[in-house]
Amino acid sequence: MAKQQNKGFLLRLDPATMELVEKWAAQEFRSVNGQLQWIIAESLRRHGRMPKKEGGEPEA
Repeated sequence: MAKQQNKGFLLRLDPATMELVEKWAAQEFRSVNGQLQWIIAESLRRHGRMPKKEGGEPEA
C-alpha cells in the first residue's frame, strides 16, 4: 500500500478565530493542524462530498 502524502497550504485566520480553533483543538486533545483536518473532513462528509471507499464505506 502506498503511503499517502499530505499537501500543505497557507491559511490565514484572524486572531480571534485562531484562538477559538486552538481552544477547540485542546479540548479535543488534537493539534491545531489535526483539528483543522477534522473540521474539513467532517464538513465534506456532512455535505456528501467525501468520496466513497470500495464497499460503500465513506473514506476517512
